[in-house]
Amino acid sequence: VQLQASGGGLVQAGGSLRLSCAASGRTFSMGWFRQAPGKEREFVSAVSYSGGSTYYADSVKGRFTISRYNAKNTVYLQMNSLKPEDTAVYYCAADRYGVGSREPDEYDYWGQGTQVTVSN
Repeated sequence: VQLQASGGGLVQAGGSLRLSCAASGRTFSMGWFRQAPGKEREFVSAVSYSGGSTYYADSVKGRFTISRYNAKNTVYLQMNSLKPEDTAVYYCAADRYGVGSREPDEYDYWGQGTQVTVSN
């Protein structure tokens, strides 16, 4: 499975972006993680294969929404009310066996990352 993340960019604080993650094959449970310079990769959000279960980090709850469209093997992350502290490289990942883990080690496939920069 190959994952291609896109949709990042530069936005002002309070703005919105929508990230997409397209998979070359079947998608499994999917997650979004992010990594800011000098920091460890952190969990952002995850969704089960059916889309029936979603999970969010406390820092993004109420602002970000994860969704998926299995017919197109694509997962989305709608990010609203963006803050400068959301600035990071965002990665999508696929988990073959789980239902949406918060642990990066549980994921089997990773995309290349897309940069999100939020300015003041």
